[in-house]
Amino acid sequence: MIDLQHPAPDTIRMERTLDAPIETVWRWLVEPELRSQWFAGGAIEPHEGGVVELVFDHDNLSTDDVPYPEKYKAGKGHIGRETVVAYDPPHRLAFTWDSGKEGVATFDLSSDGERTRLVLTHNGISGPAGLADFGGGWYSHLAVLQTKLAGGSVRDFWALHAQSEAAVKKALA
Repeated sequence: MIDLQHPAPDTIRMERTLDAPIETVWRWLVEPELRSQWFAGGAIEPHEGGVVELVFDHDNLSTDDVPYPEKYKAGKGHIGRETVVAYDPPHRLAFTWDSGKEGVATFDLSSDGERTRLVLTHNGISGPAGLADFGGGWYSHLAVLQTKLAGGSVRDFWALHAQSEAAVKKALA
């Protein structure tokens, strides 16, 4: 069973307990070099109203040399420029998606001893297809983050992504 919540028609929510202290997890959210290893690189202006650049190169996410699926090839190298909505180290980071047309992604962190509880809430998503797409994407990216923080690696991000997409679609049905 997938740990996905759907608290409102335009919202998905996921929780993870990560094997790292909160300060370490925060660094993986905001430092471009670390963020590029589980999601997307790019600079961030560390304040509300600042710009966060999202540089997508999913080749960084797999240890094996795996091709992009046809569906996602056009996104390779895409650079998104979003607005920081909340910046409260090391507890909350939020930024727009597609200039706000696809809502806001919010990461809330809290300490759990030497571990960190991460709650990702993405609200303002436009429709069922978007919920499934964002859900599958976030689910797989958070799995990579969780694996990296535990000292592991992901051999094939795209296989993980396909499994995540299918599980999220089923959970939302």
